[in-house]
Amino acid sequence: MISLIRAEPQLHTPMHFFLSVLAIVDSGFSTANTPGLLGGLLASSQSVSFAGCVVPMALMTRHGTAECLILAVVAYDRLAALCRPLLYGSLSSPRLCVQLVAATYTASVASSALLTGSVSSLPYCGPNIIHHYFCDIPPVLQLACGDRARAEAVIFPPAALILLCTITFTLVSYGFILVTICRMRSLEAQSKALSTCTSHLALICLFYGTTTFMYTQPSSRSSTEQNKVVSVFYTVIIPMLNPLIYSLRNKDVKAALKNRCLGLLPS
Repeated sequence: MISLIRAEPQLHTPMHFFLSVLAIVDSGFSTANTPGLLGGLLASSQSVSFAGCVVPMALMTRHGTAECLILAVVAYDRLAALCRPLLYGSLSSPRLCVQLVAATYTASVASSALLTGSVSSLPYCGPNIIHHYFCDIPPVLQLACGDRARAEAVIFPPAALILLCTITFTLVSYGFILVTICRMRSLEAQSKALSTCTSHLALICLFYGTTTFMYTQPSSRSSTEQNKVVSVFYTVIIPMLNPLIYSLRNKDVKAALKNRCLGLLPS
């Protein structure tokens, strides 16, 4: 998707620019822990060093925060395109698009530094077994032998704030979009737009539902098995579905992909 959007001139639009950024974030999100997870399943030893645990945790936190923010930016772009088409050029100018992406990465790096720094600064004196598929903040917190309450007070409110603000903005934006779609006179246009928006909303609700479950509750051993299952959705399944839902359901992307594939075939 990234290569296709960069190579095809007709895809050089704000919407596809944001979709390419979303694809980059998804790639980083899914590869932050999945290779290590697969390697641990294949290797006889599944031990990991403290640094080898903190670094993937920081990367996943950064990409997860960026995912929330980019989804909100995509919702903003669709809101501007459908609800304010005459002002779309100024509401999604190239300069503003770059600024939004830069702000997203800055906020995600700051959030990752705060959350990961709070976790890594705690004393760990045993046990040293993580009851999870990878080094995530909630299961690692369970291993701390110091006062976890202070760290949780630093970690969970910012995480909850990011999730609450982004999901509220995203859902409100799609609410306005759905209202605009319902006012369309063409039933065929309504059907196509509603199909795309409902797919987006289903994916958004699945992502925010799983991440909210993981990062807005204090650590608890009773929810360990549930957390394992939930983590698979937002680290593997959702990043895999995002390109299919956001890009391959787009007629411009499908046309560009068809032209690119036909161009590669021998004459």
